Amino acid sequence: MPWIIIGIIISYFLGSIPTAYIFGRLTKGIDIRNYGSGNVGATNAARVLGKKLGALILFLDMLKGFISAGLGGNILARYTPQLSIDKICIILGIACISGHIWTIFLRFKGGKGVATTLGVLLGLGYNIPDLMVIFLLMVLIWFLIFAISRYVSLASVIAAITLPFFMIIFKQTKILLGSSILISLLIILSHRANIQRLIQGAEPKLITKRQQT
Repeated sequence: MPWIIIGIIISYFLGSIPTAYIFGRLTKGIDIRNYGSGNVGATNAARVLGKKLGALILFLDMLKGFISAGLGGNILARYTPQLSIDKICIILGIACISGHIWTIFLRFKGGKGVATTLGVLLGLGYNIPDLMVIFLLMVLIWFLIFAISRYVSLASVIAAITLPFFMIIFKQTKILLGSSILISLLIILSHRANIQRLIQGAEPKLITKRQQT
């Protein structure tokens, strides 16, 4: 069992790497928390640092989840035979998402966890093909909601809410369903300020330069 504890710690610290904060410091010498929405996620990075860096940060945040749940889970399974590979991947994935949302490097104030969750789904999809389909469906829903509303936060919350329902539709195991509910709640919790602003009509939309002209 100590191997799984080591895996959880490594996954948490991997998730805790604040990519948007690091790129803000490296490329512009700024603390991204003092600009835009103040969040250290890919969306605010795109606003403050530009779309290219925002896309890179989105990829890296997804990569953290994929490495933890996919690569890390499959490697750790060799040393932890008492746990199924699915359980190991899920545990490490949740640890990584938690690290991203509550990063130890920024006083436990991190990103929203959406990109890292998508990376975790990709990692789990290595062993459970249905999760690749669920990943694509969540991305599709995200883009549809965003295209209609231009609210990144609304698209993210709705996509997160659909996750447990997709687990039911695709008849996944109880542990996957329970984990999806937990992950969905974590994402909703990380968006609580955004939800409040949406209700008040004060949430900023993500508008492209083409739409502004």
